[in-house]
Amino acid sequence: MKQTVYTASPESQQIHVWSLNPEGSLTLVQVVDVPGQVQPMVVSPDKRYLYVGVRPEFRVLAYRIAPDNGALTFAAEAPLPGSPTHISTDHSGRFIFSASYNAGSVGVVRLQEGLPVETVDVVEGLEGCHSANISPDNRTLWVPALKQDRICLFSLSDDGKLVAQTPEDVKTVEGAGPRHMAFHPNHQYAYCVNELNSSVDVWELSNAHEQIECIQTLDMMPADFTDTRWAADIHITPDGRHLYTCDRTSSTITIFSVSEDGSVLAVEGHQPTETQPRGFNVDHSNQYLVAAGQKSHHIALYEIQGKQGLLEEKGRYAVGQGPMWVVINAY
Repeated sequence: MKQTVYTASPESQQIHVWSLNPEGSLTLVQVVDVPGQVQPMVVSPDKRYLYVGVRPEFRVLAYRIAPDNGALTFAAEAPLPGSPTHISTDHSGRFIFSASYNAGSVGVVRLQEGLPVETVDVVEGLEGCHSANISPDNRTLWVPALKQDRICLFSLSDDGKLVAQTPEDVKTVEGAGPRHMAFHPNHQYAYCVNELNSSVDVWELSNAHEQIECIQTLDMMPADFTDTRWAADIHITPDGRHLYTCDRTSSTITIFSVSEDGSVLAVEGHQPTETQPRGFNVDHSNQYLVAAGQKSHHIALYEIQGKQGLLEEKGRYAVGQGPMWVVINAY
């Protein structure tokens, strides 16, 4: 298995393309100059394209991924209805979802043969909309509205329209600020990192009464932390054994172990990392984590070790200015 790491640096308008070597190092393959401040990125389900959101002219760009080394070639672009804070796709590769914090909306862009074509739906009134996360069954879009302390739930129709479900949302505690999400590989649980109180909620997707329920909330900060909480990102290893979150004020990654069924998290430790880590990701072999320091202008590569999933730094690498997004492709 080959793996490629993509890092987005909006201040220098660049994407760095790295080969992730099996022994735990990165080799620079390409630096792409992007026509705009590049922020969120996602790889298409078929691994053929990298989609990136840019501003101040709100667009999604599609880059074709070379099958031999992961290098990028521009392929197409389409306008977006708002400044892209987060982008994702459905599992079939038919639609891109673009969440916009500033516009308080989520847009749906239709894909044709892997390329973005047109916006087919926009839902507004989602204050602080910070991500859009399709459920494992490709039916429900989870959209955290940070300023409203709720996660809105929409059914995805065959033509890309979003229809509010019943109930239309689930609530977090007041002041939590739900931001990014991850799903357990067994499809039974979702995890949401809350930006404003640096906590993680565990959501059971369907209990005995066919209801969505928050079954656990954990503080992700060290017991002696007293500064402003400012959580950012969350990812789970493909085998579902370890979950990671990051906080920007403390510049730490919190390490969680996950119970076998996915229902229970336990904090295993805190790893100091690059300054102001806004984005990170885990690789497809359950072995490595790559974190980007928005203020250090570097990325750090860690090896995931042992039952606890603790992190050992293997190296750090200079990238562009203000790196804030990391995606990893396997092919």
